[in-house]
Amino acid sequence: MNYIRLLQSNPDFTKLWAAQVVSLLGDWFNTIVISALIVVYTEGTNYQGIAISGYLITRLIPPLLMRPYAGVLADRFDRKRLLIISDTLRALAVLGLLFTTQGREYLPLIYVFTTLQFLLSSIFEPARNALMPSVLYRDQLVIGNTLSSVTWSAMLAIGAIIGGIVADQFGIQTALIIDAGTFLLSALIVMTLTIPDTPRSEIGQEQRVVIDKAKRTFIDGIRYIRKNPATAAAIFVKAGQSFTSVDTILIIYGTSIFVLGEQGTTSMAILWSAFGIGAIIGPLITNRFSDESVRILRRSIVIGYAMIVIGWVLWGLSPSLELLALAVVIRAMGSSINWTYSSIIIQKIVPDEYLGRMFSLDFAGFEMVMAVSVMVTGILIDTIKIDNIQTIVFGFAIVAIIPLIIWAVVVQQLEKHETTFSKRG
Repeated sequence: MNYIRLLQSNPDFTKLWAAQVVSLLGDWFNTIVISALIVVYTEGTNYQGIAISGYLITRLIPPLLMRPYAGVLADRFDRKRLLIISDTLRALAVLGLLFTTQGREYLPLIYVFTTLQFLLSSIFEPARNALMPSVLYRDQLVIGNTLSSVTWSAMLAIGAIIGGIVADQFGIQTALIIDAGTFLLSALIVMTLTIPDTPRSEIGQEQRVVIDKAKRTFIDGIRYIRKNPATAAAIFVKAGQSFTSVDTILIIYGTSIFVLGEQGTTSMAILWSAFGIGAIIGPLITNRFSDESVRILRRSIVIGYAMIVIGWVLWGLSPSLELLALAVVIRAMGSSINWTYSSIIIQKIVPDEYLGRMFSLDFAGFEMVMAVSVMVTGILIDTIKIDNIQTIVFGFAIVAIIPLIIWAVVVQQLEKHETTFSKRG
């Protein structure tokens, strides 16, 4: 397979990928066990929906506030060093979560340590994405990003299952210690990376003037977006698909509707695994029909948005955990197609010295919209009540049509503009 050949032929990408594998494995240990812990601590209260949403928001708002600085850091400083520092400090933040397992009164500390962890993640992700074109040749960008996306999805599926089993058999504290260990292992792997002075994806491309690092400011990045509507469009994609929040709804279904295992850890593991499986197969299928051009990648994102709508409709109609898992797979296929292809488009059309800031803004848009969506979802759940959650799901299906229409129009306008520009050239 092309993916195996890539790992065999490009050792630096393989190391970056391996670091991602172990880091993500720990992340999903964390998500499953902390979500279950919050449900236990808020059982019988009238603020369970808000408590769960609050946990998800602490994973979104702090990174969102950090993004303007994180992008500049990724474009000004050594990206490899940023990854190592971020991983090491995240391990310490996760160890801090051990204090929260002692009782309900420690619930506020969950939000404190989660905030610290994801503040550091906001530096890690733009730097890692910006490094991809440095270690990948141009003809490897689609395969490399697909493998990265599939890895995220696979570790979601595997990590969710293992996290549920470990938490159930050995306890939450063991799961958190394993999580901290994965960050440290990731840092050790990144230390062995060799980053070339010239990004490999730019080899054979037209020479251009590189902006001095001291001038790589956040405002300069905003100016770049204003001058490049194709980049602005690509940055919209992740935000657009976040109009509707999967996380809160999935946690409620796993812990309150179709419950398996202690505190629903087994049913949550099944649903997160279904999401992971869908996210794996989504881009793998569409890659078979893609010529890797930006034009086709944009059109594939239309399909991704349509699958999100279909997934929500089937979700609302699901009478059992098995059929719900199928709906989650379809919903995740659409999300993964959009996430993967929007990242590839950015890497293909944006110069290396802007990549950190563009990915930082890309994630910022996603986190801002997701934070609003998660909070609204929590309020809706506490207002409408869990017994009527199906109404919320069908409402999400309607809302998800909006970004589908917006993106379809944007693609049409971009293609028209590029055709006109090509004819003039």
